[in-house]
Amino acid sequence: MNSVDWNQRMICIKGFRGVGKTTFLLDFIKEKYSDSNDALYLNLNNFYFTKRKISSFADEFVKRGGKILILDQIQKYPDWSEDLRKCYDELPELKIIFTSSPVLRIGEGNPDLEGIASIKHLEGLSFREYLNHQTGSNFKAYSFGEIVKNHVAIAKEIIAEVRPLAYFDDYLKHGYFPYYMDDPNFYINKLLKNVNLALEIDVPYINQIEFKYLTKLRKLLHIIASETPFTPNVSKLASSVETSRATIMNYLKYLKNARLINLLYENGDGDDDQMKKPDKVYMQNTNFLHAIAPNNNDKSTIRQTFFYNQVGYVCKLAKSPIADFCIDGKYRFNVGGRKLEPVKDIYAASDVIEVGEGNKIPLWLFGFLY
Repeated sequence: MNSVDWNQRMICIKGFRGVGKTTFLLDFIKEKYSDSNDALYLNLNNFYFTKRKISSFADEFVKRGGKILILDQIQKYPDWSEDLRKCYDELPELKIIFTSSPVLRIGEGNPDLEGIASIKHLEGLSFREYLNHQTGSNFKAYSFGEIVKNHVAIAKEIIAEVRPLAYFDDYLKHGYFPYYMDDPNFYINKLLKNVNLALEIDVPYINQIEFKYLTKLRKLLHIIASETPFTPNVSKLASSVETSRATIMNYLKYLKNARLINLLYENGDGDDDQMKKPDKVYMQNTNFLHAIAPNNNDKSTIRQTFFYNQVGYVCKLAKSPIADFCIDGKYRFNVGGRKLEPVKDIYAASDVIEVGEGNKIPLWLFGFLY
């Protein structure tokens, strides 16, 4: 909550299904506005908004003294983009905070809101957040630079309270989305349900994919989960999915925008050239990996997926010609097991160690970045 600039007039909270966007906003209202009538929460699933425009409602809200309008699931409302722009132009005293699916075009590519809406992605639980909840601890987050520089002292301070490796494997399987707290036994079922809803509703709705092509999208995602991380052979993928090379490239972009996969490029995120083939493809988080391809138990895959997921939220990752990852154009990292050692100018993120030394850093510690 403290990472959002709440002074902006229009704020979008994007996130995957079940990541906690609604709870996040309700907590925000409770913490900041529980003693006033300045803020109002609306879920746009409500049938009331089939006959009432947001702009009309917002105008009345402001006239009644309202200051902050919080709109949940903006994608459920038709013409949402134009109506939000109308509110922004005509009601300068009103602040609007809204949630959306990660695939919705809010900034770039949206002429109504580009340069106006401040966008924040709500990620799943970091390993730190999971560990705090499971143990009742209150460990703080560290910057990437702090971990690289002071990892020995930080790790010793943490293991003096808990043994993080006792919780790490469980987090990798079912700790990323907060609904694991509701019923751990049904976590995978709910996760798969949300993945399917994203594939069947969110991605086709935004990208105008016909329903008959969804089986191809599902097949591609399963191939990625079963084989990642891999350097994609687009022609081979096109043959396996029975579609064209251009369609495969589009599907990879759609899955990335839906926060289902991560793409790694040698020069960064590849946004400058959307049709450039990625150097590596990863699942977005290890829980997806475990749910979609439970037989893919390759430890290297799991470790690199975790590293990309946690580090990629706060840093820019690129493929390095001499290591697994290049971080912010400065640090080069290999990711592996306890025997992995750093080499000249390359750090090691090593699994199954509690405390590192020199340029050898425990892998679990990169879950303390947010």
